[in-house]
Amino acid sequence: MEKQKIEQIIEAILFAAGRVVTIKELMVALEISQERIEDIIEEMQESYENRGIQIIKVEDGYQLCSKQEFYDYIYPIIDKRTKPNLSNAALETLAIIAYNQRATRPEIEAIRGVSSDATIYKLLEYGLIEDSGKADLPGRPTTYKTTPEFLKMFGYSSLNNLPKLPHYKLDANRQIVIDDILEKEQE
Repeated sequence: MEKQKIEQIIEAILFAAGRVVTIKELMVALEISQERIEDIIEEMQESYENRGIQIIKVEDGYQLCSKQEFYDYIYPIIDKRTKPNLSNAALETLAIIAYNQRATRPEIEAIRGVSSDATIYKLLEYGLIEDSGKADLPGRPTTYKTTPEFLKMFGYSSLNNLPKLPHYKLDANRQIVIDDILEKEQE
């Protein structure tokens, strides 16, 4: 099959699916290798640079979507619901889960120092986190992990792209000492 025809088929599949389509699904549909699909999609991504749409990579798949910079123009037309905003508590909880996949509610609350029940329920409702099973701890608490929706919302293709956390140390009162870290970074 010629390259242009493959591009058209990939574009049609991604448009019609309206979700992340895995590379395996594309391989089955097109009957070509993963390397060829990835090369063609990479070229397609470059050709979309001056357009209002883009192909994004999310974990082991791709999705066709509008560019984030046009959100303010698209949102009033497509979605009449109120714009969901994440509170600072939700962002804190989401960050803890993003950096600690399979975090339990007690672990999250120990880090934050406050109850996180409502925040976790809200993040589950938004589809940014999901239940990832039970921990092998007393009481078998539920563990949580981020979803592909989290990656899309924050513009990451995988969790490996999250910013690196700074290293820290604790003083005698078990408080984080940041001054020492900043001094070492400046040296």
